[in-house]
Amino acid sequence: MIRYDCVSCGYEFQSEGIVYLCPVCKNVKNNGFQKGILSVKYEPQKKTKRSSMAEPDSFLPIAIQNSSALKVGNTPLLEPALLRKEIGLPNLFIKNDSLNPSGSLKDRASLLIAEQAIFHNEQKIVLASTGNAGSAMACISAAYGLKTVLFIPETAPKEKIAQSIFFGASVIPVKGTYDDAYKLSLEYTERFGGINRNTAYNPFTIEGKKTVSIELYNQLGFKAPDIIYIPAGDGVIYSAVCKGFIDLKQEGLIDKLPLCILVQAKGSDAIVKSWRERRDLILEKTDTIADSISVKSPANAEMAIDYLCKTNSWGISISDEEILHAQKKLATKAGIFVEPSAAAAWAGLESDLRKKLINQDMNVVLLVTGSGFKDMNRIFKESKNSLSKNPLAVRE
Repeated sequence: MIRYDCVSCGYEFQSEGIVYLCPVCKNVKNNGFQKGILSVKYEPQKKTKRSSMAEPDSFLPIAIQNSSALKVGNTPLLEPALLRKEIGLPNLFIKNDSLNPSGSLKDRASLLIAEQAIFHNEQKIVLASTGNAGSAMACISAAYGLKTVLFIPETAPKEKIAQSIFFGASVIPVKGTYDDAYKLSLEYTERFGGINRNTAYNPFTIEGKKTVSIELYNQLGFKAPDIIYIPAGDGVIYSAVCKGFIDLKQEGLIDKLPLCILVQAKGSDAIVKSWRERRDLILEKTDTIADSISVKSPANAEMAIDYLCKTNSWGISISDEEILHAQKKLATKAGIFVEPSAAAAWAGLESDLRKKLINQDMNVVLLVTGSGFKDMNRIFKESKNSLSKNPLAVRE
């Protein structure tokens, strides 16, 4: 039996079946964020001794039975020497989760959803995505012999759409936004069955992603960082990182939670605005180059705001110009090629450095969530422009 509690109403229950939203408040009419998002309750095991290796899989609600099918996680924690020197942070680290099989952190959630499907004898997984979650699920499903049905905005980067198709997913382009694709995927699951992997809607997505925090604990010498910067759209990765550290604290492996900084693009910052104004604020539209964190009504906003408060942290809104600058900085100073949404984390760190919110002695972690190879259109244009400005005549 797995125990759940509702972020909205606090209802607690146990279930052996596939669970999505809270049975008490999921249908409550409101003009704000989705109600009834569930959190899996962690049961402390007290088996791991302090200052010793923690096994990420031991923090999950179901066991990973097929880990040899495809290796997910165990991504490197980098020590970027040039960036450390340039910004004066000798204890700066970059957790590069773009090196997962499909190129994003979302492989972690997809792995657990695949295990959930096998556990419940389901062969089909349905979801909506702007690209990364879809390609991640298609990748893991290919290794597990499962079918993926993906609803994706037709404006999503063609690289992400192509990646999902090549992995064998049934891809359904949607004339509309991610929010439109999300609704259609729910309708499809209700009519035709399968497991729905939608971020936050399926609480296992948060559980899978939280393993990045357990890995960080191990890689930092069995301790949490002082502060970590996390890009956010729906708020699931952010909530997962926070929950991972909270579970570590419950297990007695850390005494203090890190500051977990939530970073959004100004053109898609519903969570940051709602946190600041203390009310649900759904955007009329989004406008950002960072497609992976572009969402009008973030499904996991309520949980993310709750974790902002529990960790005494804050949210940051940054411009597309800052994102592009951060993307170039990570490439030219650290050799890390990230997509715009992942670069948002570095832009958030630079913003806090300008505000003098970072102590030089802090252990600072930047979470890189997706590879730059997933969105190459703008890169091609920029490279073409650079070449045209630097002609080289070759004569025999």
